[in-house]
Amino acid sequence: MGPPDPRQRFEEIYMANYADLLGYVRRRTESPDDAADAISETFTTAWRRIDDIPEGEQARLWLYGVARRVLANHHRGETRRSALAVRLRAELAAWEDSQPHQDVGAIREAFQRLSPEDRELLSLVSWEGLDTAQIATVLECSRGAVRLRLHRARKRLARELEAAELDLLAYGPRAVALLKGQS
Repeated sequence: MGPPDPRQRFEEIYMANYADLLGYVRRRTESPDDAADAISETFTTAWRRIDDIPEGEQARLWLYGVARRVLANHHRGETRRSALAVRLRAELAAWEDSQPHQDVGAIREAFQRLSPEDRELLSLVSWEGLDTAQIATVLECSRGAVRLRLHRARKRLARELEAAELDLLAYGPRAVALLKGQS
């Protein structure tokens, strides 16, 4: 007679201990989903380490130990996620407070009134963070041409923002200077 079949042994351990472990885990979790995750991970560990599981009553105690560690990891993860969520909410609130409080719809409309070429150029600078040399590569033109086109696009945007009666000072003194033709 050879060693016991690992699958059969696992099934026996599972059937004998599932209800007790589910109760143990359920009493220590906030939701049925968390309990399901913990019980699943506990039995996954049992399957991977089937040869380490002791015989008889000791198997149940071994599973309790695994479940306890799984729950501890779960609670640590929840604590980290909660702390991260709090930190991200605070950063987002600070970022929103630092942004100009203007009508986003009016800004979007002013931007949309620009030509597709102006929008693409301004997007490459503002959204993609490219400098003039990088934009020149993307557009396959000289840096001088990019600087000239960018200056003109910014000027047209400043005019559109003013036409929408938006406060150009919220975008910095350069926006006002562009409108007045000083830059």
